[in-house]
Amino acid sequence: RPFPSTPRPGTWWSLPFSLGRSPLAAAQKADFSGDSTAATINHSLTLLQRLQELLQNGNGSDSVLRVRSAASDEPKVFHTHQLLLSLQSEVFESLLRNQSVVTLYEPPETAALFEKFIRYLYCGGVSILLHQAIPMHQLASKYRVWGLQRGVAEYMRTHLASESSQGHVVGWYHYAVRVGDAALQESCLQFLAWNLSAVLGSAEWGSVSVELLLLLLERSDLVLHSELELYTAVEGWLSRRQPEAPVAERVLRAIRYPMIAPSQLFRLQAQSAVLAQHRAAVQDLLFQAFQFHAASPLHFAKYFDVNCSMFLPRNYLAPSWGSQWVITNPARDDRSTSFQTQLGPSSHDAGKRVTWNVLFSPRWLPVSLRPVYSDSVAGAIQPVRIEDGRPRLVITPAMSSPDFAGVTFQKTVLVGVRQQGRVLVKHAYSFHQSSDEAADFLVQADLQKRTSEYLIDNSLHLHIIIKPVYHSLIKVKK
Repeated sequence: RPFPSTPRPGTWWSLPFSLGRSPLAAAQKADFSGDSTAATINHSLTLLQRLQELLQNGNGSDSVLRVRSAASDEPKVFHTHQLLLSLQSEVFESLLRNQSVVTLYEPPETAALFEKFIRYLYCGGVSILLHQAIPMHQLASKYRVWGLQRGVAEYMRTHLASESSQGHVVGWYHYAVRVGDAALQESCLQFLAWNLSAVLGSAEWGSVSVELLLLLLERSDLVLHSELELYTAVEGWLSRRQPEAPVAERVLRAIRYPMIAPSQLFRLQAQSAVLAQHRAAVQDLLFQAFQFHAASPLHFAKYFDVNCSMFLPRNYLAPSWGSQWVITNPARDDRSTSFQTQLGPSSHDAGKRVTWNVLFSPRWLPVSLRPVYSDSVAGAIQPVRIEDGRPRLVITPAMSSPDFAGVTFQKTVLVGVRQQGRVLVKHAYSFHQSSDEAADFLVQADLQKRTSEYLIDNSLHLHIIIKPVYHSLIKVKK
C-alpha cells in the first residue's frame, strides 16, 4: 500500500486521512465523462489550512476540551468545534452531546500527543516518530478514530526495521498482545525470528517477556549464528530476570542441546552458573545430546524418536551449515556456485561433507510461457518479453551416498535487504529434498531496476542454509 515518502526514513511518518478515491472524485468523474472541456478546480489544501487555523485560533469554537495529566498541574485547553470532532469520533459525539466543556484525563505519554491527535481530527494527517506510535495508537483506540488507528498500525508494521537507541520491536509486540492486534503480533514475531542475532545483542533482549521468549524458542525458523549463541543469550536473560524455577527450567528445556558440539556442552556443564543451578531439570536432555553425538544417526534413530524439534536445526549462519552468496548485477545472466556443508549435526558425521550446486537464473520462463515453433504463419513464434520471466534458484546435491540414509535436507534461502541503513532478512524461502527449488522465489522482485528494494549496491544478497533432518527408520519394541 503506497504511503507518502518521508524526509527521515524510519523515524517520521505522515498518516493520510484516507486511502483510495473519494466518493466526490468518483461523482465528478461521472459528471464530466465525455466532455472535453471539463476541468477540476481543487482548493482542498486551502480548506485544510483554514481548518487548521480554526483549531489554532479557536474561531467559532462551540466546545472546550480540558486535558489533565499527572505530569502537569495545569490542564491543556483546546477550543474545538463539535461538528468536526463528532465527524471523526463517536466518543466525542457522545461526550459533547449535552455539554460544551469536557475534562479528559490522560497519562503523560498520550497527553503529550493530544495536540497532534486533535490536529488529525481537523486536517486528516499527522506526523509521528517511533516512540510516539504506541501512545498515538492508544488515543486512536480510546476515542474510536478507526482511520488513525489503522494508519498507526500500518506504520508500525512497516517500520520494524527502523533503528532506535533502545529498540522498539519487542515493545510493539507486547503492546500488540495487550490490544489484540494479531497482524502486528505476527509481523513483530517474524521480524524477531529472522533477525534474532541483532536482537540478542541489543538492549531490547532484556525486555523480552517470558511468553515471548518461549514463543521464540519454539520456532525452527530463528536466524542466528548457532544454538550456542542462543543459549548464551538465554543464560544472560535468566541471570538478569531471575524468574521462578519452573519458568527457568521450561526455558532451558527449549534449547536444542543436540545442535551444540560435545566440546561446547562439556564447557557449559563446567562453567555455566545457570546450568549448574538447574542441572537436574535438563540432565536428561544433556545425556541424550551426548548419546546423539556418540552414535551413528541410523543407530540412534532405532531407539529414540528423532522426529521432534530437539533434533531439527534452526537457521544457523555458521559456515558448516551453509554459505553466503552475493550476486552482482543479478539481472544480467545466469550464475552458479557450489559449497559444502556437514552431513549432519552429529559428531559421528563430523568428517562427512555434502557438496551442493546452486544455479541462479534471473529470467527463467515456465513451460507455459516458452515459445512454440510452428511452420504455419498463424503459429509464428510470439515475442517473449524479459519481464515475462521470473528469478529462479535451484539447489541440488552434487553427490549421492549411502550416508544419506535416514537423512533428508531442508533448504532455506534468506534474502537480505538494506532497510534504514541496516542489512536485514526480508524473506526466507524453505523447501525440502523432494524439491530442488522454491516455486515462489522472489516472484514479486523486479531485479531489472537498480533501485529495487531487493538489491544492495546493485547486488542480490543471499544466504543458503542446508538443514539435515533425521527420520526414524526402525521402531524397536520395548
